[in-house]
Amino acid sequence: MLDGFSFDPFSLFDDGIGPTEVGVGCVADSYLLMVKTQAYHWNAVGPLFHSVHLLTEEQYNNLFKAIDEMAERVRALGYPAPYSITDMISHSEITENVGNPTTEQMITNLINDHEIAARRFRQSVARAEDAADVVTADMLTARMAFHEKAIWMLSALLAK
Repeated sequence: MLDGFSFDPFSLFDDGIGPTEVGVGCVADSYLLMVKTQAYHWNAVGPLFHSVHLLTEEQYNNLFKAIDEMAERVRALGYPAPYSITDMISHSEITENVGNPTTEQMITNLINDHEIAARRFRQSVARAEDAADVVTADMLTARMAFHEKAIWMLSALLAK
């Protein structure tokens, strides 16, 4: 255990998958998704501009707050939170997009990224529950619900 903490619910496992892989991965995915969401907020154009602008602002603010809470949970378990963007990227399943996507492509990219995050969070909730870490499981369940709602709301923007 790091930092002299004595509580480690993940010590029940000997497979090396602990809070670093669970919590830091969720923090990293959320951070990259927040940055992408804010960039799309700034760059959306066209008939969907207003809807996308308002929705992405709500989402990146929500992500920003959640990132702090998740990183603090990792720290409460005695592990280091990510120190750099490079560290975040190395732990994230979300990738950066290059180029200048259309607003519709931005929405599709965000839907795909929220799906990636929802899957990661679902797996992480199961892992926390297996470790009897109800605090982490509860926090990650709430985040999973956020991502699933984001998928629904973004998908509605593209509905014909």
